[in-house]
Amino acid sequence: MFDTLSDRLSGAFRTLRGKTRLTDADIDATAREIRLALLEADVNLAVVKDFIAAVKERAHGAELTGALNPGQAVIKIVNDELVTILGGQARPLRFAKRPPTVIMLAGLQGSGKTTLAGKLGKWLKDQGHSPLLVAADLQRPNAVTQLQVVGERAGVHVFAPEPGNGTGDPVHVARQSILQAMSKLYDVVIVDTAGRLGVDAELMQQASDIRDAVKPTEILFVVDAMIGQDAVNTARAFADGVGFDGVVLSKLDGDARGGAALSIARVTGKPIMFASNGEGLGDFDAFYPDRMASRILGMGDILTLIEQAEKTFDAEESAKAAQKLINGKGEFGLDDFLQQMQAVRRMGPLSKILGMMPGMGGMKDQIAGIDEREIDRIEAIIYSMTPSERTNPKMLDGSRRARIAKGSGTQVSDVNSLVNRFFEARKMMQSLAGGGMPGMPGVRRPAVKQAPKKKKGNKVSGNPAKRTGAPAAKAIEAAAPASPFGRPQPTEAELAKAVGEFQLPAELQNLFNPKNTGPR
Repeated sequence: MFDTLSDRLSGAFRTLRGKTRLTDADIDATAREIRLALLEADVNLAVVKDFIAAVKERAHGAELTGALNPGQAVIKIVNDELVTILGGQARPLRFAKRPPTVIMLAGLQGSGKTTLAGKLGKWLKDQGHSPLLVAADLQRPNAVTQLQVVGERAGVHVFAPEPGNGTGDPVHVARQSILQAMSKLYDVVIVDTAGRLGVDAELMQQASDIRDAVKPTEILFVVDAMIGQDAVNTARAFADGVGFDGVVLSKLDGDARGGAALSIARVTGKPIMFASNGEGLGDFDAFYPDRMASRILGMGDILTLIEQAEKTFDAEESAKAAQKLINGKGEFGLDDFLQQMQAVRRMGPLSKILGMMPGMGGMKDQIAGIDEREIDRIEAIIYSMTPSERTNPKMLDGSRRARIAKGSGTQVSDVNSLVNRFFEARKMMQSLAGGGMPGMPGVRRPAVKQAPKKKKGNKVSGNPAKRTGAPAAKAIEAAAPASPFGRPQPTEAELAKAVGEFQLPAELQNLFNPKNTGPR
């Protein structure tokens, strides 16, 4: 959603590279480019004015330190102001002191409330809660059925005593759901209310009646992030008519300009609490303003990437695979390779994962061109192998590779490419696991134990001086105090004598001679 805005901001910052100081003209030109970028992203005009004023004020002030060059300092200022207009600190969900916690979803029809109710229920279930979805949208055709299907996919129970489709009292259903939750020990109740095609008095009155009936702990306004400034106007109307505690952005993965996400928190004064960025039930998470600002500026979102990896990867299995790599005995096979690759895939599309990595802002076209089906082909090739072939890929000769290609519906060249890439990847991962990368200067390499040298027998030197001086030298070494460097430690008298007899070479003496310090 923010690709166009990110590209425009990157272009504005590119003009600052190489500058040792910023002039007023540089600041004004950069602020003009940022203003145009925000307006083209359909950000609210009042928000843009406040944003640009704050950036210019800080850029003209004493913000430029020696630790950052002018371009980096301006990027930091813009990042801080983006975090501010997105809401500042992340706002966690409040829970009632006495369960159940009641969460009421409000919004226009088509904003994605029903699907988001299932996503929120799954998210809460993963957090260890026991949520109950309530079908209080009795006007929209098949809304109750849709919530039941979504709840079944999410593994969350649904309370739907009325069939809907224009019949039933939504206020009565919402009130009964609280009694159902208390009797069945559900600790969170999520009420899916009806929406309309526009803000009207009937919608506001029904939402107010449900609010008064269930007294929700949180009222979340669900807004479609793709409708631009209309989302801001609708949010303001709901804030005045019903009131809400936080905003949930749906369809954040769309190709719209994203002005709603950058405007709604500042205009309404309510924080963005959650964001839905995909069609899957798992494409939903808490909203962090600092992470979103980092994404907009093309700096990635490494914290979210780490959190998703922690949810996806099995720590025990990953530790076993790492141990196989450290052993370096070829125990890391294609089964382990496939397991790790499938774990990465469970984190989401590869393009989405790579987009969270820092420094990938300039490779959007390459990331967008990634073929997700390549993993399917790799799986087919590996599954066409026998267990012994997966464990020891070195046994794959020509006839075996031809059989695998035929069984997986691929070419022999595809099998050869996979096996070769596996060996290269395993070699690189073993080098990294051992503590270094071969051939890279400055990187620690694994220590190699050398065999102890054999002690030679006592030989008598043919040099008379050495032969007569050897016992004396050994006696002196034994009597001298030990040195941490493995040599005899000289006495104080020997050190004083050495310092007194020390002389600089003639060339250095000429440099320090006062007679020779004049101009040459």
